[in-house]
Amino acid sequence: MANHPDSTRLNKAISDSGYCSRRQADTLIEQGRVTINGEVKTLGDRAMPGDVIKVDGELITSNDNLVYIALNKPVGITCTTDQRIEGNVVDFIGHKERIFHVGRLDKPSEGLLLMTNDGDIVNKILRAGNSHEKEYIVKVDRPVTDDFIHKMSNGVPLHELEVTTKKCKVERISRFVFRIILVQGLNRQIRRMCDYFEYDVVELKRIRIMNVELGDLPVGEWRDLTTEELDGLKQAVSQSNNTPAALKNPESEKTTNRRDSNERSAGRSTGGRRRRRD
Repeated sequence: MANHPDSTRLNKAISDSGYCSRRQADTLIEQGRVTINGEVKTLGDRAMPGDVIKVDGELITSNDNLVYIALNKPVGITCTTDQRIEGNVVDFIGHKERIFHVGRLDKPSEGLLLMTNDGDIVNKILRAGNSHEKEYIVKVDRPVTDDFIHKMSNGVPLHELEVTTKKCKVERISRFVFRIILVQGLNRQIRRMCDYFEYDVVELKRIRIMNVELGDLPVGEWRDLTTEELDGLKQAVSQSNNTPAALKNPESEKTTNRRDSNERSAGRSTGGRRRRRD
């Protein structure tokens, strides 16, 4: 049965409102927390213009004020929109709009984190997760050798994730510090890669995501993306569709399911306006 030409997938309708990302919307729908016109909906359902969509009884409205932010996340702040968790990034920024993070940076790490209320661009960036670059500066507890650089660059087996990392660019900066550019977003990828060679990460800082650079933005501050940065992001993901890579390539399913959870669960360019937390 053909869908009505004016209908929209429910997860897209929620993400387009700026309430959350499309993936987060899927989770809300699966949990039975989303209704249309008072009726609980399931994954794959569609909404029509004029439908009343609610999450946990809260009305979802369209959002015409789109926000795109670059944050220099401090160590100790958790990348989650769950405001029940102390030190969550949403409360840390305290923005008047409902914004959410694009990908993650683990609690013991610092550096560039993109945040927005544009669910469409979030979805496209995450779908492009295995093709865009993310750059980090890493300090470790042992001298960085030529052998370490070579092995890190050429793929590292992460047995707990049942995957070998893709080849990447690694460059020594000083005796204990190196630069690494990834095109993957595996769970705690850099820490796991270093651990494989018996190195411990002492400090980890992300300095670039695609065309957006951290620059001299101080720790704990955020700024709006410049028009040039936003245009560059949109151009870079313009060919991204809404089909997960796992569906295009069944062999990549395990990796895809872990996408954009980089540095996630450790217990273990400037421009635009700048804001400082008081």
